[in-house]
Amino acid sequence: MESFIITGGKPLNGEVIPSGNKNAALPLLTACILTDEPVILHNIPLIGDVLTMRLLLESLGVEITETEPHSWQIRARDIRMADLNPEHCRRIRASILLAGPMLGRYGEIELPPPGGDVIGREESIPISRPGSHGRRDYLQRTGVQYACAKGAARC
Repeated sequence: MESFIITGGKPLNGEVIPSGNKNAALPLLTACILTDEPVILHNIPLIGDVLTMRLLLESLGVEITETEPHSWQIRARDIRMADLNPEHCRRIRASILLAGPMLGRYGEIELPPPGGDVIGREESIPISRPGSHGRRDYLQRTGVQYACAKGAARC
């Protein structure tokens, strides 16, 4: 077993900037759809899931510019209903996060099946991990009507 052996006697000082967290960044990125005003997010982790979400947002017409390293300005002024790239949606489970903001702002979205490490599926809408409510159940409880056809959910 590995261990750290720390010999004290010297006070620690300095600064540490923690890296960004994709599980915080992904919902924030999709929430930017809800306004047409510019939003600046800092400490964005430049990892695969986040970069794929950027591609999905840009395909909807969201303008994203890097203002400085790990900081993005997001502006969802001229969003268009577009066919989301199924390959991009299959790369990340988080593509389902587009449903809420798009339904909130435009009242509809066609969402190809999300990917990622799927725990289970029900009619192409992923089921949450054990102990939480399924996303299908959540959509029904919030009054969203949807249909699944050709591998995509239309809400």
